[in-house]
Amino acid sequence: MNLPTPAIVAERGVERLPRLALILLCAAYVLPGIFGRDPWRNADLTAFGFMASIAEGRAPWWQPAIAGIPAEGGPLPYWLGALAIKALPFLDEPVAARLPYALVLVGVLVAVWYTCFHLARTEAAQPVAFAFGGEAQAVDYARALADGSLLALMASLGLLQLGHETTPELLQLLAVSGYLYGLAAAPFKPGRSRAAVLIALPVLAASGAPTVACALGLLGVLLNHRSSYAEAKAQRAWLLGALTLAVLAAWAFDGWAWRVQPGLQLGSLLSLLAWFCWPAGPLALWTLWRWRRHGLRRHITVPAIALLVPLAACITMDGSERALLLALPSLAILAAFALPTLSRGFSAAVDWFSVFFFSAAALFFWLYYLSMHTGWPPRPLANLRRLAEGFEPAFSVAALVFAIAATLSWLALVRWRTARHRHALWKSLALPAGGVALGWLLVMSLLLPPLDYARSLSPLVARLKPHMPVNTGCLAAPGQSLATLAALEWHGGWQVQGRGTLDTSGCSHAVISAGQPTPSGWRVIAQVKRPTDRSGGAGLVLLRRQ
Repeated sequence: MNLPTPAIVAERGVERLPRLALILLCAAYVLPGIFGRDPWRNADLTAFGFMASIAEGRAPWWQPAIAGIPAEGGPLPYWLGALAIKALPFLDEPVAARLPYALVLVGVLVAVWYTCFHLARTEAAQPVAFAFGGEAQAVDYARALADGSLLALMASLGLLQLGHETTPELLQLLAVSGYLYGLAAAPFKPGRSRAAVLIALPVLAASGAPTVACALGLLGVLLNHRSSYAEAKAQRAWLLGALTLAVLAAWAFDGWAWRVQPGLQLGSLLSLLAWFCWPAGPLALWTLWRWRRHGLRRHITVPAIALLVPLAACITMDGSERALLLALPSLAILAAFALPTLSRGFSAAVDWFSVFFFSAAALFFWLYYLSMHTGWPPRPLANLRRLAEGFEPAFSVAALVFAIAATLSWLALVRWRTARHRHALWKSLALPAGGVALGWLLVMSLLLPPLDYARSLSPLVARLKPHMPVNTGCLAAPGQSLATLAALEWHGGWQVQGRGTLDTSGCSHAVISAGQPTPSGWRVIAQVKRPTDRSGGAGLVLLRRQ
């Protein structure tokens, strides 16, 4: 039985988003943050520490380690950065490690676009046919929804920071997106879809998420079992093969690590979902309501299964943002199917909110930038000097040019959105996605120096170096976080021992956290802290063996 679809779309509603504008928007979202900064604490610096340990020969490829502490999960994400460091010796190691992850983010965007495109081409997802013609054509309709899904993904606040890090979760995100593409493209591109699932699930398992890989694979088998498409039914054997490879990859890399942490409160979960999934989350809920009679159709079930598994992982891991990150592609795709059902008043409200919010944020960033370099207005600069002791602004012509170009592009986008393309399906997400890209580019250009000064551990190590002898053999740092150990190894250039105890280390110097009692047989040389630490007990204490 063919149920009536809630999508009523005329031909003028599927105007194509200009490809050049879309490419420039994606570039403004992906490229900022690659150059001109250190690895940031905590996860970003930790992941880079594992990559650098492999590339510099301090740890074997099969077992990345920081200060002797091995990495949890599969080593595949660290291989990606280490190979880039080895292949690009003329670049700074952090920059070289970020480049392949920038390509990974591009792959996520491309996979989400094509996933939504193929799902929108299915029969159940098509808009209502008009009595006298004039409805949107299938391919044009699918392209418009795919543009909307891409905009929804870039507008998601949860992807903004985590999507620009060099962490295993970003490779997991690519694997989930590739798996979604494999399911969506099965009726139309059987060869490519089989290759996608055959690669995606083992990569997901080898990147530290074997349980998620197995759960997605089993749900995919069940979904294809009841599918009316013969090509989707034929994909079941390939899914079972991908499941087998995923289990073998997890076993080979010793990746089965259960990190269940119960006790998440409902209020904390709702608060996380509210900001992390904005604006795709509310639109996805609207899709599930408006398409509720089509809940068992492929354009709903495919993203739904890839949404439930990361959501369950987030809940069982005490509200982990990094587990919830894997749900964003599904949310963006579901959000796209809400676009044909939105009222004009809702679209206008989103536009006005986006214009005021992101314009105010851009003005705030510019005021801070002016204060840093001109002293006017005086309060922002005073706040920076108070919060970041020792910070000195550095002027960059390139950063200023990019920031001016981004601001002018935002003004042009606002005028373009309000003057044209009023009937396009993707119109409600153009300003949110453009505003997020604007904010990210301004922060990574105008405010990158103070932000890098605050988020990097380089200033901490720089304060520690004058108290360390030049020819120090090793530095014991038991009990320190992986990010701190990675900073000591990378920024300090010391041979760090993070395992064992001070007595068994054999090192002449050691560091402990501020506030800890001084062990017997050691004496305090200095106590240092990060310039942005306001608490008196934070930082490191440098010890020397008596």
